[in-house]
Amino acid sequence: MNSRLAQRLTALLSGGLFGVGLLVSGMTQPQKVIDFLDVFGQFDASLMFVMGGAIGVHVFAYRWQKHRTQPLFDRQFYLPARTVIDSKLVLGASLFGVGWGLGGYCPGPAVVSLPAGNVTLFAFVFAMLAGMFITAKLETLLSQRKQQLLVAPHEPSES
Repeated sequence: MNSRLAQRLTALLSGGLFGVGLLVSGMTQPQKVIDFLDVFGQFDASLMFVMGGAIGVHVFAYRWQKHRTQPLFDRQFYLPARTVIDSKLVLGASLFGVGWGLGGYCPGPAVVSLPAGNVTLFAFVFAMLAGMFITAKLETLLSQRKQQLLVAPHEPSES
C-alpha cells in the first residue's frame, strides 16, 4: 500500500471513529451540551467523562509521538508552532465558547449531525463557515495593510 493511500485511509477511519464517538457520547445533542454548561441549573456531568477520555488518549498519543522522528504515514509531524497567548487567541476562544454555549454545538458535532437535516443546524454550520471565511479575508486584508504601512515612507504633513 502506498503512503498516500495509507494517509487517506487512516484519515477516513479516524474521522469515522471520531464521528461515532461524538454520536455515542451525546455530543451531537445540543441540549446535553447546554445542560453540561449549565452548572447552576440542569447540570449534566456526563460529558466530563467524554472530555476525560479524550484527554487521556491525547496524553498517551503525545508521549508516543515525542519518541518518534516521524509519523507512520508522513514525513513530519504537523504540530502547532505558536505558544503565545495573544488577543487573537483569547477572542477566538471566547467566540468559540459563546457559540458552543448558545448553539449547543461545536464544529465537529455540528458537521456529524448535518445528515439529520435540522434547519437550525444548517444555519449554525453556515454561520460558522461564513465566520471562518470572513476571518480569513480580514486577516489577509489586515496583513496587507500592515505591510503597506511598514513599507510606505512617511511624508510630512502640510500645515
